[in-house]
Amino acid sequence: MAGEAIFVERSGDGRIAHVVLNRPEKLNALDLAAWRRLAEVMRELDRDDALRCVIVRGVDGRAFAAGADISAFERERADAEQARIYAHAVHAAMESVSRCRHPVVAAIRGVCVGGGLELACACDLRIAGDTARFGIPIKRLGLTLAYDELRMLLSLVGPAHAAEILLEGRIFGAERAKEMGLVNRVVPDAEVMAEAEAAARRIAEGAPLVARWHKKFIRRLLDPTPLTPAEIEEGFAALDTEDYRRGVRAFLSKTEPEFVGA
Repeated sequence: MAGEAIFVERSGDGRIAHVVLNRPEKLNALDLAAWRRLAEVMRELDRDDALRCVIVRGVDGRAFAAGADISAFERERADAEQARIYAHAVHAAMESVSRCRHPVVAAIRGVCVGGGLELACACDLRIAGDTARFGIPIKRLGLTLAYDELRMLLSLVGPAHAAEILLEGRIFGAERAKEMGLVNRVVPDAEVMAEAEAAARRIAEGAPLVARWHKKFIRRLLDPTPLTPAEIEEGFAALDTEDYRRGVRAFLSKTEPEFVGA
């Protein structure tokens, strides 16, 4: 694992996976190979029916991710043609997180800037330490945020805050990030992982098909295209599942439901 830019750890029961960003010498800044590996890892986890939740985190408390590895730009992002290839890999990684069937929680400690903040935006929930630092200071590089990446930021914070983040390019703290809507909650640094794991356990205790449907429905409603009749009908699909029957029986008998994902 020491040599892997991205690796996965599983909980004892296999229901929660940690995707660990592991380039500590770069504050987990990701190069082209790491973005591609992240997409590959997330696609593998997406196919795992036993999984209930994913936590994305940095390998240590110094950083979630310091964005893209700028030291690699001269060989990987030197001109517009290379930039298109690079952007495709980044977009594929972000989409693999955003479109993963399973809920994804970002556990943010330390630096969370540039592409690291974009990655956090692709997650479903974001839990930050109180000294975490945020921003997208790419104005200093003479670089724009691609439309696909900007869309995720915009959906969280709206146009005014997105403009502030990109035009001012400043680094700001966790409380300001929470005010903007970038993070769900802020806890002491030492409690970030415990809080993320507690959130993941709460998610894992619920009906997994319902969690996947809710994630899908939220993403779909960000698209202004009118819902199709088939999509509206899908809103009732949960009532034909075994988990729905188990949930109702458990509620009536005042016991804990045991969901099977069917």
